[in-house]
Amino acid sequence: MPLPLKLTVVVLGWTSFLAAVLFVPAGTIHWWRAWVFVGLLLAGTAYAVASLLPGHRDLIEERLRSPIQKEQPLADKIVLTAFLAAFYGWLAFIALDVFRFHLLETPAPVVSLLGFALIIVGWILAYLALRQNAFAAMVVKHAARQTVIDTGVYRIVRHPMYAGGIVLLLGIPLWLDSYAGALAALVPIAAVAVRAVEEERFLRRELAGYDAYAVRVRYRLIPFIW
Repeated sequence: MPLPLKLTVVVLGWTSFLAAVLFVPAGTIHWWRAWVFVGLLLAGTAYAVASLLPGHRDLIEERLRSPIQKEQPLADKIVLTAFLAAFYGWLAFIALDVFRFHLLETPAPVVSLLGFALIIVGWILAYLALRQNAFAAMVVKHAARQTVIDTGVYRIVRHPMYAGGIVLLLGIPLWLDSYAGALAALVPIAAVAVRAVEEERFLRRELAGYDAYAVRVRYRLIPFIW
């Protein structure tokens, strides 16, 4: 299958699955905030793929592979599987809370708008990380030509893509009107943090220069904190 067609199928398939995870538990398609969120992710993904493809074809092809791979360390298989289960389960919980549970009060409109802004900021951080690191594969592994990236957002934190993901995880439930979802975001965020630690153990062992990079850039995910 030609790469552009494969990309179209994968992006539309992933977006449709994401929508189903939200709308099926909600029991309705009449949820405009969820439609805006899904549309934003679809547009952002399409833009990212179109802009990255000319110079990052290998990276795009790599990220189209399965999230569980033969050459992937066992620890990463476990952590990544746990994160994916936590993430999609958390999205379903948000839908259930908004339409059925109502565990906490609904965020004020200004808080929801803050959530929308966090979604955009988190997506931009993740995009910049992909653009600046041609080795940002879906799974933890060492490529033969891999080198340490220490420019752009990688000068701020060692895992800017994960940092952007955390910002997204905080913004999504606020935009979708669920304070309980924002609290529950601690579960997938914890999985992201564990993966960052496990990935660093692998990179310190396998990637020349990573120890020195970790000395220069002190923080993993959150500047001045961790």
